[in-house]
Order: sequence, then structure tokens, then C-alpha cells
Amino acid sequence: MDRTRESAHELGYVETLFGRRLYLPEINARGPRKAAAERTAINAPMQGTAADIIKRAMLTVDGWIESEQPPVRLLMQVHDELVVEVREDYVETASVMLREKMESAAELAVPLVVDVGVGDNWDEAH
Repeated sequence: MDRTRESAHELGYVETLFGRRLYLPEINARGPRKAAAERTAINAPMQGTAADIIKRAMLTVDGWIESEQPPVRLLMQVHDELVVEVREDYVETASVMLREKMESAAELAVPLVVDVGVGDNWDEAH
């Protein structure tokens, strides 16, 4: 954390694991503005990387849907989840494919584990 904070002071920004930058114009200010920018500098790389990963997963899933034309519709993204609509007789296959596509969205030092929930609505799928 100290290294991240120091780097933010030096460069004026922090980066996600994929290189997306968040500029912090208040990082060298004084008082509460500086403290807020330092908190952002610590949190943004992790939260931003999580956002990058779900966006990559969404693009991977969308590419699969476009190329293979399975009976699957990507409805929305909610935080770290993708909500899809799947024809009932294709649920098992879609579950396997979605897990595979999402888990391959990023190569990390730790495994990227995806849980798949199935239900008639979002509440039941949890």
C-alpha cells in the first residue's frame, strides 16, 4: 500500500492490472482532499482491475454468442456478474461454456473462479 501511495504521489495516477489509468489531481493537495485521493489510490487499482475483468468477460461471452449463435442472450452486467437468458434445454451447455469463457477472461497469478447460478429469475439464481 505504501508503494502504491508513493507511486501515486510521484506519477499523479494509479493503474489497474491491465494498464487503465485513474488520474488523481488531488494527490499532492493538502488536508482532506489529499487523504481522499490517497484512499482512492489504494482502492482504485483493485476495484478497477475487477471492473476490467468483468468487462473482458462480457466481451468474451458476447464474442461467443455472436460467433456461435447459441440460444443465449446477454441481458446485463451487475457488479461482478453477467445475467443471461438461456433456452431451457441449453442450460447445462450454456453453464459450462459461460464458466469457461468467464474464467478465461484474464490470466492471473491466482485462479479466476466463476460460480454459475440458474433460476427463473435473478433472485432464484443466487
